[in-house]
Amino acid sequence: MSTTTIERKKHLTTHADKSRIIGLLLASVLRSRLLNRTLISAISASLLLLFALLSLFVPSPTQDNAQVRSMLETYQDSVFRVPIIDAVVAAYILNATLIVPELDHTSFWKDTSNFSELFDTHWFITFLRNDVSIVKHLPNLEGKFVAPYTLRVPRKCSPKCYEDRVLPLLVRKRAVRLTKFDYRLANMLDEDLQKLRCRVNYHALKFTDSIQEMGNLLVERMKMKSKHFIALHLRFEPDMLAFSGCYYGGGEKEKKELGEIRKRWKNLHASNPDKVRRHGRCPLTPEEVGLMLRALGFGSDIHLYVASGEIYGGEETLAPLKALFPNFHSKETIASKEELAQFVSFSSRMAALDFIVCDDSAVFVTNNNGNMAKILAGRRRYFGHKPTIRPNAKKLNQLFVKKNNMTWEEFASRVRTFQVGFMGEPNELRPGSGEFHENPSSCICQNSSSESEVKTEGISYLQNQTREYYEVNNTKNKVEEQEWSEGDCLNNKKKQNRLKVTKLDSLSLLMSTDQAELQEFFSD
Repeated sequence: MSTTTIERKKHLTTHADKSRIIGLLLASVLRSRLLNRTLISAISASLLLLFALLSLFVPSPTQDNAQVRSMLETYQDSVFRVPIIDAVVAAYILNATLIVPELDHTSFWKDTSNFSELFDTHWFITFLRNDVSIVKHLPNLEGKFVAPYTLRVPRKCSPKCYEDRVLPLLVRKRAVRLTKFDYRLANMLDEDLQKLRCRVNYHALKFTDSIQEMGNLLVERMKMKSKHFIALHLRFEPDMLAFSGCYYGGGEKEKKELGEIRKRWKNLHASNPDKVRRHGRCPLTPEEVGLMLRALGFGSDIHLYVASGEIYGGEETLAPLKALFPNFHSKETIASKEELAQFVSFSSRMAALDFIVCDDSAVFVTNNNGNMAKILAGRRRYFGHKPTIRPNAKKLNQLFVKKNNMTWEEFASRVRTFQVGFMGEPNELRPGSGEFHENPSSCICQNSSSESEVKTEGISYLQNQTREYYEVNNTKNKVEEQEWSEGDCLNNKKKQNRLKVTKLDSLSLLMSTDQAELQEFFSD
C-alpha cells in the first residue's frame, strides 16, 4: 500500500472517529473480498451515496436518438428499473452507504409514487444488509445537513471507472447524488457482482403487500379460466408509436396526432417510416401480433392476458386481436373498478400488476425489447425456465407488408422460420451475451448434461390443446416440474435438481381445423 493511500486512510479514519452518526454508517473494517482493491480499502465509514432514479424519463437536450430511444423503452417499465439494481452494485463497489433510491415525479407520466409505495423497503434493506448498508434518508453529518454533490456517471461505467471518477468526489464531499442513472454500470462484471445483481433483482426487490396481493388475485382469476395462459405486453401506446416514427395507415389524422406527441422530444430527427419499419423498429400492431401467434400454433381457444396502457386507436385497433383470440383479458376485465381504485391513478402500480401476471403466465410475449420485457425474460430464465417469445420484427414487418400476396399456409410457414431463435429457448442466448438483466447466466445452474432435453410445458401444452404443436427433439423425456431453491446457485451449493433445457428448433407445424377460418380472416 502506498504512503499516499496510508495517509488518506489515517486522515479519513480520524475524521470518522469524530462522526456522531456511527450507527448509520458503514463499519470501517472493509469486506475481505475487497481488500485487494487498494483504493477502496482506504475509504472511511462516513460516505453516503444517493441515487436519483427514473429521472431519465425526460430526455435532456444533449442526448442523441439512441439514448432517447432507451428512455422511451422505460414507459410503463418504471417499476422494473435496471438502475435500482445497479445502484446497489455501485454502492457495493464504492463501499458506501446507499440511501433508498428517489423516484422522479416530474416526468410527463406524472406518477407520484415513491420507492416505499412500490417496494417493501424494510425487506429491501434487511435482505441486502450483508452486502450493502442502506438507510432510508440522508442523515445529518456531524449534526448538520450536508448537501450531496450531484454527478452523472458515464454510460457503461466499469468498477474501475467508479473508483476513478466517483470515489475521489465521494471522499471529499462525503455524500454524492448520481443522477440519470440508466445503464450507468457495465454489463460485464466479475461473477460476484453479477450475483449481487441477481440477489437484488430476484430476491431483494419485493412489491408492497397491497400490490402483490392484488397481482396474485389477478393471476388466480386467470388460472381459473385456464391453467396455461399467454400474457402479451402489447406496447402500442401513443407515446411509443410517436417516438418510433412509424406509420400505421391512419392517414393525416394519425400523422397529426402522433406528430404532436413527437414534439416532446426536441432533438428527434424527422423520421422515415418506411426505413424505420425495414429496420424492425416498429412495434407490431395488435392484429399482427395475433396473426404471428396463430401462425406459431396458438389456437383461438387460448386465453390471452394483455398488459398495456392506453392503446392507440382504442377498441377499433384491438378488434382484430380480439377476433383472433376471443378469450381476451386485461386487468380491467378480470378485476372490478373498486378493486383497482387504489392503483388506477398510478401508472407504476398498474404496471406492477401487469408484471406479476406476465411473470406467472405459461408463455410471455413481448412486442418490444424495453426494460419490462428484459427483466421478465431474465426472471423467467432464473426461476426455472418459462419461455418468452420476442417477435423478429425486422423480418416480420417485411412479411406483413406482403401478406396479401400469399396464402395463409405460406405466411404461417415463413413466420415459423423467421421466429427460430426468438422463441425463448433456454439456450437461445449464449452465456454472457446480451444485457445481463435479460440473460443472468452467471446466476443460473447449468445442466450437467447437454443432452438432457425436455419440452417446454407452456408452449407444448397450449399448442396441443388446439391440435397444433411443434415436433420437438427428444420428446421421450417427460416434463418435470422444477423445484427452485432460492440462492442455491448464488451460494455455490450443489444443485440436486438440475435445470432441464429445451430445444424447439424443429418447427414443422400441423395446421389445425380452423385453417379455413384463418385464411378468410387473413385475406380481408
